[in-house]
Amino acid sequence: MLFGFKKKYKMITVMKLNLSKQIISIVLIIIVFAVVLNSYFILELDNSIKNSGHNSTFNYIIFKQDNIYKAKNQIINQVVFESTNASFIFNQAIASGSSLYVEEGDYYLTSDIIILNKNNFKFSSDNAKIFGNGNKIVIFGEDYLNSQYNQLTGFEIINTTLRIENSFGTTISNIKFKNCKTALEVANTNTWSEATKIVDSHFINCTESIVFKTPINNASGSYASSEIKRCFFNIPDNSLGIRIENLAEFSDSQIQTVRLWMGEYGETNQIGILVNGSMFQTLLWGVVFESFANTPSNIYAMSIGETTDPVPILSEGISFLGNWTAKIHNPYSIWIPGTGGVFKEENKAINIGLNDNYAIPESFHIRPLRITSFKPKIQVLGILENNEIISIKLRLLFIDNTYSTTFVEKIFVNATSLWLTDDDLLKLLPSQNIIWAIEIEAKSNISNTNAKVLFSIYGTTT
Repeated sequence: MLFGFKKKYKMITVMKLNLSKQIISIVLIIIVFAVVLNSYFILELDNSIKNSGHNSTFNYIIFKQDNIYKAKNQIINQVVFESTNASFIFNQAIASGSSLYVEEGDYYLTSDIIILNKNNFKFSSDNAKIFGNGNKIVIFGEDYLNSQYNQLTGFEIINTTLRIENSFGTTISNIKFKNCKTALEVANTNTWSEATKIVDSHFINCTESIVFKTPINNASGSYASSEIKRCFFNIPDNSLGIRIENLAEFSDSQIQTVRLWMGEYGETNQIGILVNGSMFQTLLWGVVFESFANTPSNIYAMSIGETTDPVPILSEGISFLGNWTAKIHNPYSIWIPGTGGVFKEENKAINIGLNDNYAIPESFHIRPLRITSFKPKIQVLGILENNEIISIKLRLLFIDNTYSTTFVEKIFVNATSLWLTDDDLLKLLPSQNIIWAIEIEAKSNISNTNAKVLFSIYGTTT
């Protein structure tokens, strides 16, 4: 009887063990399934977020799949263009939409990409590589009203020219240009291309990195109010960083926090900035020119051509590091303005009023810079008549359109020259203000004079 009880108990124990194993197996299966399902939902959520981001921002997504380039319309969530020709896909999507996102990958062009008469167009990526094979990406407006505020960002562009033509407010950002003959050119063929922003970009081994072109077809030369900021240039032999061509007006603009490396790849014929046009009131600020050359041959941080009018203003934080053929190549002795600079103007003719009436004042200034100190010289030449008196009056015009409360007047009865003294100049200075111009007037007390008045000035700027 005891033996039967033990046998029955043993059978119950085995049944419990088997049941426990089954429960454990079921629990494990449920756990594994939950993990897989959770991973699936996480991936789907991630894709959903990405697609949602693209859907909310871009009309088209361009991608490459099995050597086929495809354009997916995000509104209808369908691939609408596909081809082995990347240029065809880009141009079709650009013509049909207002924004493109290009997925990471290699894209080979067989013809130009044209962004024609678009406003607020976005062409973006996160490091897609465009191999241009010498072709161009062109942002083109029939005039500047038809092409405004377009953006291109996030690409690596190889052996390709990016051209901005007759367009206003174009922004180029986070682009890496490599091995380009001309990396980026801005051109006016009808109206102008102003307010261009080139920021956070890198130019590597390009023959010409940035060029502002000579206008053609009676277009304006204006590229005003443009910016080149936080850009880097690796300049090889027989190459240059930034070119301002003849008649191009890169005026009222800024080149700021930029670094140009030269003498790193060879030591011959390298120029950081080549100026042949106008850079009126354009500031260079925080620009570093760095040469690695041991024996530089025609390596210049800046070169000033004969048609330059004027040179940019060298403001704060300009550095010239390393060895140079010349920091600034200036064979035509064109005035170089800058903070802490010096200036002179000699033998400026001053009109002489007659019958004891002062002539209209002659104004001297060096805008956009401001005069911080100056020393004037007055010369009276020729033969004065009997009892003739030449009077010359000088006063200051300030930036708030007020004049010095007193003036300096000098009297001449014969031909001579005179330097104004420190006491003379102190009479003109206010307690606080900024000198905007110096005005000079002259008169004779008779009705006809053979005298001649010349004015010369030497000083410093800020």
